[in-house]
Amino acid sequence: MTVRPFLPYADPRLHRAADTVEAITDDIRAIWDDMIDTMNAMPGVGLAAPQIGVMLRLAVVDASEAHGQAIRMANPEILHVSGKFRDHDEASPNLPGVHATISRPRALTVRFLNAEGQIEDRDFVNLWATSVQHQIDHLNGRMYVDHLSPLRRKMLVQKSAKLARR
Repeated sequence: MTVRPFLPYADPRLHRAADTVEAITDDIRAIWDDMIDTMNAMPGVGLAAPQIGVMLRLAVVDASEAHGQAIRMANPEILHVSGKFRDHDEASPNLPGVHATISRPRALTVRFLNAEGQIEDRDFVNLWATSVQHQIDHLNGRMYVDHLSPLRRKMLVQKSAKLARR
């Protein structure tokens, strides 16, 4: 089991888009394995590679009740979103100690390269959909706080930094 450290919020890599994955290789599969170990150690329901300093469009999501059902995605792209929204309290290990309620589409269809290197289209709903959107934000250089007003974002970033100094 390899649990990787998280980048701090101020790291510029968290605020730029990740690079496209050209092919699913053993190295990519090893990164996914580390990401799943890291996600489970948080504990959390998703992780994007840039959060641990790997600037590739890789994400893992496991919103199952018992865990152990992680979906591995490379180059995920949203094809369709529902018109119904769902509010969920979101957080990130890159900005520890704070959270905010974010409204996102309740369901979506995503296309990605799966662990076998095949293009897959999959529907996600509820917490699965929220987590997939959260991870895709990370891959695009955005964090959940970027959905907030500038003042609210600044307050959460400052609060997290203050908590980190304790």
